[in-house]
Amino acid sequence: MDAIAITMAPFPLLSLLIGLPFVVALLLWLLPVQQARAAAVLTALLQNGLSLLLVWGFDAEQNGFQWVERAEWLPSVNVHYFVGVDGLALLFVPLTALLFLGLLLSSRPSRMPRLYYALMLALSGISIAIFSALDLVLFFLFWELTLIPIYFLVSYWGVGPQRRFAATQYTLWMLAGGAMILFAFVLLAVGQQAQAAGTILEIAKKLPIFSLPTLLSNPLAVDRQVPVFLLLVLGFAIKTPVVPLHVWLPVMAMEGPVALLAMMTGLKLGAYGLLRFAMPLAPQAALQWSWLLAGFAVVGIYYGALMAFNQSNLRRMLAYSSISHVGLVLLGISTMTVQGMQGALLQLFNFTLIASGLFLLSGYIHRRTDSCEWLHLGGLVRSMPFATALFLFFGLAAMGLPLTSGFPAEQLILLGTISLHKGAALAAVGGQILGAAYFLLFYRRAFLGPVVHRVVAEATDLQGAERWSLLLLALPVLVFGLFPGWLVHFSQFPALDWVARFTIP
Repeated sequence: MDAIAITMAPFPLLSLLIGLPFVVALLLWLLPVQQARAAAVLTALLQNGLSLLLVWGFDAEQNGFQWVERAEWLPSVNVHYFVGVDGLALLFVPLTALLFLGLLLSSRPSRMPRLYYALMLALSGISIAIFSALDLVLFFLFWELTLIPIYFLVSYWGVGPQRRFAATQYTLWMLAGGAMILFAFVLLAVGQQAQAAGTILEIAKKLPIFSLPTLLSNPLAVDRQVPVFLLLVLGFAIKTPVVPLHVWLPVMAMEGPVALLAMMTGLKLGAYGLLRFAMPLAPQAALQWSWLLAGFAVVGIYYGALMAFNQSNLRRMLAYSSISHVGLVLLGISTMTVQGMQGALLQLFNFTLIASGLFLLSGYIHRRTDSCEWLHLGGLVRSMPFATALFLFFGLAAMGLPLTSGFPAEQLILLGTISLHKGAALAAVGGQILGAAYFLLFYRRAFLGPVVHRVVAEATDLQGAERWSLLLLALPVLVFGLFPGWLVHFSQFPALDWVARFTIP
């Protein structure tokens, strides 16, 4: 294939976005405890401003990677500090910054606040680095670094009695997935080295290739792609999570701190890995195994929806709902069409806003009533009307209601699916109906009807920073539901390029 266009950055904006949270995280220990939250929020605000500059300086009419920075890191093994964004990764940077701003506004840890805010800031920088890394080793480094702040956030600020078990279980699952990803990256780098022309001695002297643009321009031989593809799919599927590799999420939903759960269900880093690495780096294998992805997608849609239907706890219901919606994203990816890919990308965009908003609301409700069981919550609309209205808004957006950002995403996925997998498209529609059923049933039980428990009657509605944290997420859902063309425009070139890789003879 043709070489990928690369436009170097006039200013190290991505490095600033990645490094700033780490610097402030260290400086927090020099500040009084009372000022730690203000410093963290100001850092998140600055991140949002810088991320908007990144979008403003991005040329959507130009294909390839922009805002690229490159520096030698481990030259002996051809590993570099190499970051940049294209239309596929661009929007995740401001979304990540916006999400962490909302999470920091909503967070008020009762103990060790400086450590809490330092870990959250570090996690925000790591997440942006994952979306912008163009060197496979650099990507893997940041991918694994997420385990450190997540482990401590769950262990020390989790809400359940088994929070340390949940943190350990999650870490072990992610290490298993990471091992598969690393092995696949090594196979890619060594495979490219073996494909080089020359004698055995000359090939042995060549350095492995970890540059993503180089690997995209020179795909592996077809017979080498299958193990790479399967390893990457398995590794990223654990993080996504895809059924049956989802067992850590319901446990985490009951045990972890709500801000971290909002981040983990909102930023689907595993699904991004499938789009960015697994599919385009092994295109012929992806074409050959697309039926498997579609099958797991349909299973996930129905399994998540049916399990959500049977939950009495709001957190567990949202966790299984997330699994069902991930199935829809996987279905869009499996079509390998422009509409399916753009729909999957927009649905990941929605996850950041909608799933995070719903989990934050569950945390606010739990904070006031000390429960997320619908049996204990009836009549919340009387004491928390603003929270009730926002919960309904996010829920309708998750169902794909017109005039919300969920609508164009689901329609694009269905358009991309119906041309190739009519049965899967019909199954997806059935899953959407189930999704509407379990959400409206839980909403009626928890928010409507008479007030039965005194703690619900005495609950106060959302206040101050709580309202702002949710409005920050709700506003883009409405804006991009009314004007989705802007998002589609940014993803047009990368979608066309992404699909073109699956027609390589």
